Amino acid sequence: MVMNNLPVNEGSTDRTIRAILGGAALTAALTGKGAGRLLALGLGAMLLATATTGHCPAYTVAGVDTREK
Repeated sequence: MVMNNLPVNEGSTDRTIRAILGGAALTAALTGKGAGRLLALGLGAMLLATATTGHCPAYTVAGVDTREK
């Protein structure tokens, strides 16, 4: 399946974990203090974006596909 011209290479478990971790990172970024907030914001946004699209660019480069077969 292709979503937004990006090949889906993440399975449902992978996407669920990314969504949970991304939400936690964004929560930490929005409620925390210090310089780490920017890092948490970027990480959370990246995790939520890959969970939403089902496409991980690093997986593409590495030839990884976690979809259930």
